[in-house]
Amino acid sequence: MKVFLISDNDDTMVGMRLAGVEGVIAHDAYKFKLELGRAAADKDIAVVIITEKLSRGFPETVRAAKLDKNLPLIVEIPDRHGTERKPDFLTHYVREAVGIKI
Repeated sequence: MKVFLISDNDDTMVGMRLAGVEGVIAHDAYKFKLELGRAAADKDIAVVIITEKLSRGFPETVRAAKLDKNLPLIVEIPDRHGTERKPDFLTHYVREAVGIKI
């Protein structure tokens, strides 16, 4: 199983390639939808990594891809500028999903 990156900047792409992750750069909706569709259709790809900035630019496309299939798993990561999420986003997410306070 492979991991694939869809990024909006060169720095994230270079860093992930150094780690052995292949990917593409997408700046517009057409390219993003095209590459996400290709990655979803490839049976060898188990995880698609998307930069947070890119996923915020096309939230409906990302949401539809997450709900459409079980694989590939879609993961959003911060880029070199960091994240805009709250510091407790993970505990908040778990609290909502599981229903218990941790």
